[in-house]
Amino acid sequence: MADPRTYRPKSSEIPTQPGVYKFRDQHGRVIYVGKAISLRQRLSSYFADLGSLHPRTRQMVTTAASVEWTVVTNEVEALQLEFAWIKEFDPRFNVKYRDDKSYPFLAVTMGEEFPRVQVMRGKKRKGTRYFGPYSHAWAIRETVDLLLRVFPIRSCSAGVFKRAAQSGRPCLLGYIDKCSAPCVGRIDPEAHRELAEDFCSFMAGDSAPYVRRLEEEMKQAASELEFERAARLRDDLGALRKVLDKNTVVLPERTDADIFAMATDELEASVQVFYVRGGRIRGQRGWVTERVEELSQGEMVDRLLLQVYGDAEEGDGDTIPREVIVPTLPDDVEDLEALLTSVRGSRVSIRIAQRGDKRALAETVHRNAEQALALHKTRRAGDLTARSVALQELQDQLGLSESPLRIECYDISHTGGTEQVASMVVFEDGLPRKAEYRHFVVRGEHGDGARDDTEAMFEVLTRRFRRYLVDASGSPAEEGAEELEPSRRPKRFAYPPNLVVVDGGAPQVAAAQRALAELGVVDVAIVGLAKRLEEVWVPGEEFPLVLPRTSEGLYLLQRVRDEAHRFAITHHRKRRAKRMTRSELEGVPGLGPTRQSALLRAFGSVKNLRAATTEEIAAVPGIGPKMAEVIATALPGAARQERDPEAADSDVVTSSEA
Repeated sequence: MADPRTYRPKSSEIPTQPGVYKFRDQHGRVIYVGKAISLRQRLSSYFADLGSLHPRTRQMVTTAASVEWTVVTNEVEALQLEFAWIKEFDPRFNVKYRDDKSYPFLAVTMGEEFPRVQVMRGKKRKGTRYFGPYSHAWAIRETVDLLLRVFPIRSCSAGVFKRAAQSGRPCLLGYIDKCSAPCVGRIDPEAHRELAEDFCSFMAGDSAPYVRRLEEEMKQAASELEFERAARLRDDLGALRKVLDKNTVVLPERTDADIFAMATDELEASVQVFYVRGGRIRGQRGWVTERVEELSQGEMVDRLLLQVYGDAEEGDGDTIPREVIVPTLPDDVEDLEALLTSVRGSRVSIRIAQRGDKRALAETVHRNAEQALALHKTRRAGDLTARSVALQELQDQLGLSESPLRIECYDISHTGGTEQVASMVVFEDGLPRKAEYRHFVVRGEHGDGARDDTEAMFEVLTRRFRRYLVDASGSPAEEGAEELEPSRRPKRFAYPPNLVVVDGGAPQVAAAQRALAELGVVDVAIVGLAKRLEEVWVPGEEFPLVLPRTSEGLYLLQRVRDEAHRFAITHHRKRRAKRMTRSELEGVPGLGPTRQSALLRAFGSVKNLRAATTEEIAAVPGIGPKMAEVIATALPGAARQERDPEAADSDVVTSSEA
């Protein structure tokens, strides 16, 4: 535990202008990011008497070892820089609103030549328009299935699209008129993009023009006695109305708003939001966060809006609506409005609903937040207690000086000594931190792999902690690089673990201990977990440590070990599959990895490459006619000979003459 007085800056050194500040721990890791109207006033509050600080603030300042700041010109810039740093450094003491489940979105990939509609989860991508989120993926598929009657845009994957283009035949959706079949040239890119834009406009709430247009076309077709076309338009109109009926009208037709509500207790907060577009509820989403900071509800709303809208692109009216309804106004509401307005490109209003339908809907959202918090607490109460107990048990049983808040586990995977790979997984506070997982390819002393698992474990631990020593010795605090580049990403191996777990028994533990000893790393504990009897091996001990089967500490070690094994196996299988795929191509003279990749991208598989003509192979960038002849000779295909037997014969003669 650090004493804040050891790194407290002089009050006269801290500027009074607006700015953003970072607290770092002893390893240079950013653990907290904040903004302030007056940096001097805000930072001075952290160095008051420890007894007067909130417990979580006290824990943060005693964990930190340094503080630094960056001055900006105004509060809007401070908001933008704070969000960028929180997103970049992921500080452990900042409030982070985590989704209480993974929500699916309806996405249209407008960045592609032929936009595709699909279900998409996870991080949003540039050039893609999102609608939702929806509570279930089947709801999106049902909506898309109805809308493809009216807006027949592409919905197939890249592989299906490429195969259809190569064969000249569309997929089933193209035959039943639920796709305009751009893969075979039935529609040009410009017309297909117009269809995709109409689809997006309808999903964004501008539905009335399309309904009116279909009604007029249906009546006109009926008056011209084109009854088949009129019936088809009637069915299309019914599909549009069915989609609209699924979204209840709750507010006036022109209303575009995001309605937030929050339910909190001393330890956690739950947030719910309803997305209203065109007066209809288009989606719902929820977050839950631990209250690791001493924040008012207004400050929590401020952090929430930054997280929700921080990734929006300029002019993105789908993500940022005209109106944002919140339970409590943020302290810097005017600056937030200015920031959101600049991103959206038109006026954005942040306010509290006082009366009427919006107030009633806000109360409904609040009830959802309360129920979500109650359900979350029921599910997580045991988890939080178990994690704390597990870490305490490991500290006591292994004789550690402090709780192992960061645990790294290593596992080796191979097939008979070939394709040797290793995995490193990271658990912090008893939970996986997947962004810091790493893979290693085991090279061995002569580049042909290690002789056994102990040699592989020695190599992997040596490489990992050598990188740690290099990164730690070249930290910004020592070289002064922080003043030149304050927002640089943290180095990948700059932080040591409290505990290293290796998958194996005494030999693997001895190899890991030898690796750290040769590098001079003495402040990291090492244990091994043997699979057969789940014994815990400690360096230098003749006999293993046997933890009770009901031990939470043993359960945590098992989780970490199993996760490392899964991660290693997954990577090993990918490498093995890649090697098997390219095994035939590697035997072709003059065909290196770059050309192999180009061929696989063009044809999708070796089977398709065998069926291709010499001219088709030569058309691949980087191949050429001579290389195509070599490939055709090395990979003879019956389909190639059947398609053009004379060309095949001439190829054989040319190759033999060569």
